[in-house]
Amino acid sequence: MSSLELKIPPPAVGAFAAAAMWLVSSVGPSLALDDTLRHVLAGLLVAIGLGFDLFGLHAFRAAHTTFNPLHPERASALVVTGVYAITRNPMYVGLLFLLLGWAVYLSAWLAFSGPILYVIYITRFQIIPEERILAGVFGERYTQYVRRVRRWL
Repeated sequence: MSSLELKIPPPAVGAFAAAAMWLVSSVGPSLALDDTLRHVLAGLLVAIGLGFDLFGLHAFRAAHTTFNPLHPERASALVVTGVYAITRNPMYVGLLFLLLGWAVYLSAWLAFSGPILYVIYITRFQIIPEERILAGVFGERYTQYVRRVRRWL
């Protein structure tokens, strides 16, 4: 299973989850949400997700470090301010909110399995390997950061 570590770009994992959610959305019971409420809630979740993604990306660019999730060993700076003071993985959190918004929009209970499976996959095959590498690159500074800031939210 370690052959999947750091191999699939997280946006591709998110896109796969979103497609799977759409495929299963016609199976099983639907959410009983008014269309206006459904659209507003989905839009709010998507906006939150985009915010996490954009603030995370901006912080990496401001620190002049890589944001390529497949090569965390190339990180030249440990970013711990801004949105990174709230979560160690704002771009993954952003993708999670996008998937939650999509699930609400699809209005199907089974669609909510997508965000759950996304979290499980990203944690196991992306975040844990990243953490191992970043601990080696940044040492005690990274260990202290991990103690202060949660992995997700």
